[in-house]
Amino acid sequence: MTVDYELRGHVAVITINRPGARNAVNTDVAQGIEAAIDQLEADDAAWVGILTGAQTDKGWIFCAGADLKQMSVDPGGMTTQKGGFGGFVQRERTKPVIAAVDGPALAGGTELVLACDMVVASETAVFGIPEVKRNLVAAAGGLFRLPRKLPRNIAMELALTGRLDFPAERAHHFGLVNKLTAEGEALAGALELAEQITQAAPLAVRESRKIVLEATDQPDEVGWKLSGDGIVKMFGTEDFGEGLTAFIEKRDPVWKGK
Repeated sequence: MTVDYELRGHVAVITINRPGARNAVNTDVAQGIEAAIDQLEADDAAWVGILTGAQTDKGWIFCAGADLKQMSVDPGGMTTQKGGFGGFVQRERTKPVIAAVDGPALAGGTELVLACDMVVASETAVFGIPEVKRNLVAAAGGLFRLPRKLPRNIAMELALTGRLDFPAERAHHFGLVNKLTAEGEALAGALELAEQITQAAPLAVRESRKIVLEATDQPDEVGWKLSGDGIVKMFGTEDFGEGLTAFIEKRDPVWKGK
């Protein structure tokens, strides 16, 4: 299998497992990630996802991007209808996904990271969109998502130079990375962050994620409308009553996701 899915409590760990090819995306990887996201979305026990890469015999590598050997003969083979590149970058979903990045996340690897909701990276992680060095365009979201996460001039520099050495520490400084860890500890750090999220009510987490994505950069009236609709949705759930009861009884709530 080129993509592994493992449920740890309420957290689904999705691992790109193609170490012999630097975890590069080919057809099997794209289809595997899409299937894993399908499983995450369908599994009521899974509240948060983590996307990471398997360790290779050359060290930690999150994802080296598209498999260029396949691209030379089948450039569309690394996309899926629902998810686009890697079965993920255009995928509509409701549950948050954290990128756990150890080692390089380059080209399409950076674009997979940008499609996640949060990023935990080790100090050895590096990012870059080098497509211009191959007469390509970073067409999997990098050219518009990167300047949403970084200052525009920094994003422009990365896009036009194709630099491969944008380090995790600098990405953390600018806010692309939520949390830095030691080498080999990105997954553990992502699991800690995911555990914090799973302590909150899962339906409220999903609705809050949706509002942040849809309301950011929109006029205030859009934010007010989405926020009002969101809280009304929560009033009609079982977990709304559980949250109030747990507070009154001074205990931790037991969420059902209903």
